[in-house]
Amino acid sequence: MSLRALVFNIVFYLNLAILLVFGSPFLFGPRRYAMVGLKCWGWTTMWWQRVIVGTRVEVRGRENIPPGALLVAAKHQSAWETITLHTLFADPAMVMKAEMTWIPVMGWFARKFRLTSIDRSASAKAMRTLRAGAREAVAAGRQVIIFPEGTRRAPGARPEYKPGIVLLYGDLGVPCLPVALNSGLYWPRRKPARHPGTIVVEILPPIPPGLSKEDFLARLKKDIETASNRLIAEAAASENPPPLPDVAREALRQRAQG
Repeated sequence: MSLRALVFNIVFYLNLAILLVFGSPFLFGPRRYAMVGLKCWGWTTMWWQRVIVGTRVEVRGRENIPPGALLVAAKHQSAWETITLHTLFADPAMVMKAEMTWIPVMGWFARKFRLTSIDRSASAKAMRTLRAGAREAVAAGRQVIIFPEGTRRAPGARPEYKPGIVLLYGDLGVPCLPVALNSGLYWPRRKPARHPGTIVVEILPPIPPGLSKEDFLARLKKDIETASNRLIAEAAASENPPPLPDVAREALRQRAQG
């Protein structure tokens, strides 16, 4: 781990602690004020990452975000997107692990934000809870953010989409917005390393409601995986490429072979 990465990780947790302490009064006020604090965490994290590590962020396709209620299906490579994707939407309700709500202070804020929690056991009860929470968020005009693979996957890894995204698409009757990214190259999962360069988030054209489950899932996977693999290739060809995991190298090799 580089010195810059070490400094950033220290600052990251200090920044989070300060926001939690000074933001605690928002637990007792309107939710919309607390949501500003949630977005502030994303904004400040990106700012510190740029200043300390040299990692910039480029967001493409903002014009593809339709107004109002929405189902957002994002690639999940890193903790980075769980912190920052909130900043892209008007009133986001991210689907999060249920165990996060058990953490003191952070769990209190998660309930204040009215995020949607899910027990990753994928039991029938967990699915009912997920669907009920998502329906409530959509009824309020919010944007439900879900990671279709359920957990972080290394850049270039074979995708493993879970049934939850298909259930929500069929339930909610709103457009589904695919989001591709390459964050795992610069903020690797399960590692303290941080790398300079440019994290790219690409917001793809929305998928309209009403498709069959099979057609929806096929289109969603094709859109997200094609774009995410292209972003990996862009990063690898940049002037200052990040270290590539083996699965990303293999994905690039297969892409080159057509």
